[in-house]
Amino acid sequence: MLSVVLGVLGVALGAVGLLGLQGKLRRNRFVGVRTAAALRDEETFALANRVAGVPNVAAGVVAVVSGAISFAMADLAVTTGIIGLVGAFAIAVAGGVTGHRAAEALPEPVKPKGCGGCACGGGGCSPLAGL
Repeated sequence: MLSVVLGVLGVALGAVGLLGLQGKLRRNRFVGVRTAAALRDEETFALANRVAGVPNVAAGVVAVVSGAISFAMADLAVTTGIIGLVGAFAIAVAGGVTGHRAAEALPEPVKPKGCGGCACGGGGCSPLAGL
C-alpha cells in the first residue's frame, strides 16, 4: 500500500514540477507554490513555480524510486517507504520555500497614483473637458 501511495505522490509532484518549469501551471488554489507572494499575479506565480519546479521533480523521483524499492524489498518496505516519504516531503517543502522567496524578491508592479490619463471621469481627454 505504501509503495502505491509513494508512486502516485511521485507522479503528482513530478507533473506539477514539470508544468511549473515549462510555465504552463496557471495560478490556482490547489497545486504549486500558493503563498500570498506567489499568488500576487500570473507572472509572480509562474516565477515561483519555475523556481520550485526542479525540486518538485526531484521530490517526485525520490517518491517513485522509494516506492519501487519498498515494493521490491518487502522486508524493508516500511523503512524504505517512510524514508522516501520524508525525503520527498522535505525536498518539496524546500522547493516551495525557494519559490516563495523568489516571488517575494520580485518587485510589485508600479500602480499609477490618482488619475492617469483619459480613463478619468469628468470628460478626461475629451476636447470639451474643462468647459
